[in-house]
Amino acid sequence: MHNKIDHFAIGADTLEQGVAAMETALGVTIPKGSKHDAMSTHNCVMQSGNESFLELIAIDPDAPADPGRVRWFTLDDPATQARLADRPRALCWVVGTDNLDEIIQSSPVDLGEVVLFTRGERSWRLTVPKDGSLPMSGLLPAFIEWSPGPHPSTGQQDLAVTLDKVQLSCPNPEELSNILKILNVDHLAEVTKGETGLSFALNTPNGAVTLD
Repeated sequence: MHNKIDHFAIGADTLEQGVAAMETALGVTIPKGSKHDAMSTHNCVMQSGNESFLELIAIDPDAPADPGRVRWFTLDDPATQARLADRPRALCWVVGTDNLDEIIQSSPVDLGEVVLFTRGERSWRLTVPKDGSLPMSGLLPAFIEWSPGPHPSTGQQDLAVTLDKVQLSCPNPEELSNILKILNVDHLAEVTKGETGLSFALNTPNGAVTLD
């Protein structure tokens, strides 16, 4: 099974807020991406090295207020919305795999249902909890399996921002590390002891930056 970082999500109150904050933090302007009709969200995206990308995501004010299901990445959670109103936050990391069904079967933690999304000729299967939550508060990744074809990042802009590492902290790092090992993703993140938190260490035109 081949698992690698596919992308990572930074949530924002609005895309305008997020873009402005990322300009200050990273020294680049993240280009507009696309809309997610099934979730009433939209994003900005850019390459982050090694066929991965950074996704800046927010609720789409021009989309239906009720998409018919709870939005992903806890974007409907009042606590998340309050945090995003203050500043953009690290929400989720997403691992690309070539055997999503095997991961679902082997996981000791409920990763959510597998939802099929399509855009043009491409499709992807993604783990999405029905209640919009994030497994272990975002410490566990979402998993994605793309249809055959080039990785989406190859069509995105390279603005000299690369992901150095995914950083996870929690009160019981041994338990988390064991789950990550079962999921065959323990090599993709650094786990330390502390308060529960997710952050992304980046190399940028502004130097080393950590988004949390």
